[in-house]
Amino acid sequence: MRVRPSRVRRLRIRKAIGNAALAGAVLAVGTAYLALEKDVTLVVDGRPQAVRTLSTSVGDLLDSSGIVLEHGGVVVPPEATQLADGMTVVVDTEGVAHQVATGPADVGVWVVEGAGGPLKLAATSSGNWFSADRSLGPSRTAAVTVVVLGKDHDVITNAANVRELLSAMGIAPDDTDRVLPPPSTPLHSGMEVRYVDVEVSIREIEIPIPFTTATTWSDRLDPGEVRVVRRGANGLAVETFRVRVVDGEVVARTLLERRIVRPAVSQRLIRGIRENGSHGTQVGEASYYTFAPGSGLTAAHPWLPFGTVVTVENLSTGRTVQVVINDRGPFGGRIIDLSHEAFARIAPLSQGVCQVRLTW
Repeated sequence: MRVRPSRVRRLRIRKAIGNAALAGAVLAVGTAYLALEKDVTLVVDGRPQAVRTLSTSVGDLLDSSGIVLEHGGVVVPPEATQLADGMTVVVDTEGVAHQVATGPADVGVWVVEGAGGPLKLAATSSGNWFSADRSLGPSRTAAVTVVVLGKDHDVITNAANVRELLSAMGIAPDDTDRVLPPPSTPLHSGMEVRYVDVEVSIREIEIPIPFTTATTWSDRLDPGEVRVVRRGANGLAVETFRVRVVDGEVVARTLLERRIVRPAVSQRLIRGIRENGSHGTQVGEASYYTFAPGSGLTAAHPWLPFGTVVTVENLSTGRTVQVVINDRGPFGGRIIDLSHEAFARIAPLSQGVCQVRLTW
């Protein structure tokens, strides 16, 4: 036969159930509170502090901490960023530091430039910051010097390695670039990271080809008269180079090819001389060359017949020499190339070029 519990016993049972429900509710609230609570490292103007907060974003954390940013002040990560347990928030209220970038590929990775002085404290272990019994563990920030295009950048970052750091700075090295130390190297405070931008490209340069002038002499024209038989036209060549550029400066250039796009057209002139055509004069620059054919007092001229005897007078000193034409040239402005023996008769070889009058 079932025995009904007494009234006192029923009250005791109800009380025990109520207490258990209350304890369960308190436990659930406490668990939820602990789940929402976050331990955050807050660095304000280089002064770190351990913060336990229920804030959901960086902006809420600043508001709850009473931190006001002056004009130009910086907070990293941005105020809209959701807070996570163990996160480090760096605040510069006066804008001494400025944000370089946040990584597009590495979510949550950030870099702040101008991290000299007090902000470098953010890279030290949090065990040195706090006297509390419970440490938040090592800081996830590092103060690093990054050399880009030869310029030093003192930065503070939460990047784990060199690759994440460069990515956050908007730098994506390719196969030709150099990164020291290698991208997979873990970051630590005081490290120097050097990025050298290397570009190898093929470039084409247009080179003008000046036309030459060929002159013939005729007794059918009055002395000094000039008739243009064909006008000259400059040509065009294209040179192809392999160019190596390091940090924006050309360090090597190798010629790969030179091709003629448009050949030059030589100019042809007829000049008048004396009626008998046996004599003439010409004024211009003379030079000498060491590979003249034969030996002795010889010279090269663009058009005088081989065997012509020419008197060459140095207009500065009056010294003269007679030479025999046995070669062609020069082509490019000078009127005669003398053998070095002939040039030495009218001017020192070290002079190289002199103004002369030719008579034949």
